[in-house]
Amino acid sequence: MRIVESKFVKSATKPAQYHPSPYAEIAFAGKSNVGKSSLINTLLGRKGIAKVSGTPGKTRLINFFEVRFKDKNNENGFLSFVDLPGYGYAKVSKTERAAWKKMIMTYLESRLNLNGVMLLVDIRHKADPKDILTLQMLKESNIPYAIAVTKSDKIAKSKIPSVIKKLALEFQVKKEDLFPVSSLKKTGIDAILNWVNDLIL
Repeated sequence: MRIVESKFVKSATKPAQYHPSPYAEIAFAGKSNVGKSSLINTLLGRKGIAKVSGTPGKTRLINFFEVRFKDKNNENGFLSFVDLPGYGYAKVSKTERAAWKKMIMTYLESRLNLNGVMLLVDIRHKADPKDILTLQMLKESNIPYAIAVTKSDKIAKSKIPSVIKKLALEFQVKKEDLFPVSSLKKTGIDAILNWVNDLIL
């Protein structure tokens, strides 16, 4: 899969506002400041299409992107990427955090063309209870998932395999379900695009 064009379509908070896309959809979920927007920008090869902020919790809406790609036969294909609101940021009110949680759960439960969710976790931290709960929700809903282990450039390359093994045990998933990735160094991007390709084709 080679992404050749992408555009931001709209933001939403509830199903009536969702983009009425006929295409397969891949959503990106994770804690605030884990690097969702940066990863989406890197996957799409666009700077700033997904807004990156130095303030965690900035993404408070569900953001829809339409993507055109070329398959292995150089044929055009289309899909949607969805940037879900970051969760777990401590400096917002409990009411707002609850509203974000409801927004995400409603999307996951109601989006019929959702083909899979990429959960993002920071390679420098052990499995967070909120990430474990999100993953459990995906498992119980039979939603295909994988875990992008972001910021892999922040630790020594030789340590990555052992950290991946440890995270796999903490999340109770196979090592093959975790993809170390660095938006800064643009490493691990092909592996994620291959995962997306396998889900939608």
